[in-house]
Amino acid sequence: MVTQKLIKNILNTQFEDIPEEVKQHGIKSILNWMGVAIGASHHTSIDMLLSVKDEMGSNEDITIFGRREKADILNASLINGVSSHIFDFDDTHLDTIHHPSGPVAPVVFALAEKYNISISKVLHAFILGCEVELRISNAVYPSHYQLGWHITSSTGVFGSAVAAGIMLDLSEEELLYALGIAGTQSFGLREMFGTMTKPFHPGKAAQNGLLATLLAKRGFTSSKQVLEAKRGFANVLAPEHDLDKVNVNWGTDWELLKNAFKPYACGIVLHPSIDACIQLGKKVSAEDVDYIEINVNQYVLELTGKESPQTGLEGKFSIYHTAAVAFLDEDAGEQQYSDEKVNHPDVVAFRKKIKPVVNDRVKEEKAYAKLVKKNGEIIDIQIDHATGSIENPMDIEALERKFSILTTPIIGEEKTKKLIYVLKNMEEYSVEEIASLTTL
Repeated sequence: MVTQKLIKNILNTQFEDIPEEVKQHGIKSILNWMGVAIGASHHTSIDMLLSVKDEMGSNEDITIFGRREKADILNASLINGVSSHIFDFDDTHLDTIHHPSGPVAPVVFALAEKYNISISKVLHAFILGCEVELRISNAVYPSHYQLGWHITSSTGVFGSAVAAGIMLDLSEEELLYALGIAGTQSFGLREMFGTMTKPFHPGKAAQNGLLATLLAKRGFTSSKQVLEAKRGFANVLAPEHDLDKVNVNWGTDWELLKNAFKPYACGIVLHPSIDACIQLGKKVSAEDVDYIEINVNQYVLELTGKESPQTGLEGKFSIYHTAAVAFLDEDAGEQQYSDEKVNHPDVVAFRKKIKPVVNDRVKEEKAYAKLVKKNGEIIDIQIDHATGSIENPMDIEALERKFSILTTPIIGEEKTKKLIYVLKNMEEYSVEEIASLTTL
């Protein structure tokens, strides 16, 4: 039984069994996640969620990163998860286009703060929660994704439940129930991309998985074969799947090590095109460009084909806007995805020069750009591995710069520097000490 074998693998994996390389990548993942969560903590959508929380009379137990407000563990998990995905600047498992930290990190930090749980257990639960959701993603990708499911939330809910289960010491039977309750709450439609509802997905997955675990711990029953049953997750939501991938080489191969960090504030499928257009922007003046043809993977136009975005969020799903700002600004940070930037006349005019072409031979991490000047001269750029990919990763210094850019305007320079140090050495600190550095 796939689900039961997975639970046994989880319970048989102690913190000491996890390789140091994986632990260090887990710490980097948390550093990256917390930076983007704090950075987006004052977005309008977070204000809306806090307003609902206040109306419902939520307890004030758990830190909302980057804010003065607090919430109960379920609402804090939701809000911190939403915040971390607003900028689309979080981590990515390129094999499945999954953002693993968002559904898991909010839960482990919320539970640790409420129940005074050790940081080593936080890291243990975070790593295994991410590992589980990524392995389940491997089993159903690409069929599940092509149907229109947002895989970060639809499989992330399992990672959240597993992480919470480790934090709360669930038994084997309780964890089986938790996965079943989580699976029946699997959700997230790709139709929502480009709206506030996309970042809602990982936050709600975090909340749903935590709720599943809290119920299971109290004896709430569910199916014990949610992954493989005839009417279970894989058979219902993925016409083509390979559930052997859930448990294969457990403890030897670590999917978390494939978790990459973004240098640009948009979907990772756009990053090769960004790299290419930044290089072209350094070679040619905008007024000399006739057009730029970019050969891209099929997912680029499927996911980011908005030709005339009207908002910053829509701009993140537009190869036309993204390539234009990459050329003009030589960057694609959060500033390039403001409403003002999306509607700036120079950007609107230049994006008409962007001509993406789907090429079945182009893999997700590649792009081939051809700039044609008005005088007929042609300049070619080939990107084999985008900046931020596993093959061309951001180093720790780049991650720290990204963290600082995102968090300094929110919590100040002094707290930012201290928080970077503490997170890099998190096993020496408590969750309370970490949380105190994340608030105003």
